[in-house]
Amino acid sequence: MPENGYLPLFSCAYWKSAVREFKSVRKLTFAALMIAASVIISSLFIPVGENLLIYFSYLANAVLCLVCGPVVGVSAGFIVDMVDYFLHPLGGFFPGYTLSTMLEFLVFALLLYRCRVSVTRIVLARLIINIFINVGLGSLWSAMLYGKAYYYYLAKGIVKNLIMLPVEVILLLIILRAVMPVLARKGFIPKPKGRVIPIF
Repeated sequence: MPENGYLPLFSCAYWKSAVREFKSVRKLTFAALMIAASVIISSLFIPVGENLLIYFSYLANAVLCLVCGPVVGVSAGFIVDMVDYFLHPLGGFFPGYTLSTMLEFLVFALLLYRCRVSVTRIVLARLIINIFINVGLGSLWSAMLYGKAYYYYLAKGIVKNLIMLPVEVILLLIILRAVMPVLARKGFIPKPKGRVIPIF
């Protein structure tokens, strides 16, 4: 493993490290705390239209993925969606939303775990999640569930997600800058060199 603890995404070492997180009681305990935080935060949402809600649980989700990686992250995404549905059911259960939640965790993990976290990576993560998962898949799920045309939900989703993108990036940047030094001191993530979160 490199001295700084960073690992290339497409290396065997990266994925071996991600799988090993399942054997770490410390990391699994941290994941459980972040899952609980995510579920609690998800109850504090802002409705902005039919099947359009603004959530802030992604902040806890991103921190979990930063520490625990893609394997634990995807599993945590499944648990978060299941627990959140049973505690805060909004309509019937639909597996498409479970898939979307798991993909959100995967994107965060692939762009934040065992790497030098940067503003560029944070923007890219939110952009992929907002456009491809929230808008692309979310519009498909809404069209399947509520019967209106796909492009109706697509148009509404694009407006909401593009407006929220800079707000979400700024909030995520603030949270990560606050928690990363603490997580590094506790040995949860590699110690960053120089600025905590550089531009690139």
